[in-house]
Amino acid sequence: MLYIGSDYAGFDLKTKLVTYLKKQLKLKVEDLGAFEKTEDDFVDYAVPVAKAVAKNEANRGILICDSGHGMNIAANKIKGIRASIGYSIEGAELARTHDNVNILSLSSRALTPKHAAAIVKKFLETDFIPLERRIRRMKKIAKLEK
Repeated sequence: MLYIGSDYAGFDLKTKLVTYLKKQLKLKVEDLGAFEKTEDDFVDYAVPVAKAVAKNEANRGILICDSGHGMNIAANKIKGIRASIGYSIEGAELARTHDNVNILSLSSRALTPKHAAAIVKKFLETDFIPLERRIRRMKKIAKLEK
C-alpha cells in the first residue's frame, strides 16, 4: 500500500501527485491528509503515514512539506522507518537500492509537480538490492531503534 501525506505547504503538490499516481500509474493510494490548505503542523501528518508504512515491509510512503526536512525528521522517529529526502531521480533510486528507504520526503518549494512525479515514479519502481554490506548496515540501524 502507498500512503501519502502533506501539511498545508505541501497540499497543492500532494493533490497533483495523488492524481498522477492514481490516473497515470494506476496505483491505490491512501491519502492521510491534510485535506484542506489551512495552517497546520507537519508532524500531524508525518506520524500517521510513518506508522502505516511501518506495519508492513511492502508499504511505501510519500510525505510533502515546504522543505521536506520536517516531514523527514518526524517520520524517522517511528520504528521501522527509513525516510529520505527526494531531491532527484538518481537520489530516489539510490535511496531504494542502497538503503531500502520506505518513505520519500519531498519539498513543495524546490520541486515542480513534473519533477516530483518523476522522482516518485523512480522511488516506487526501484527495489532494494540486498548486498551483504547493506543488510549489515540496516541491522545496525535497527539496533538503534531498541
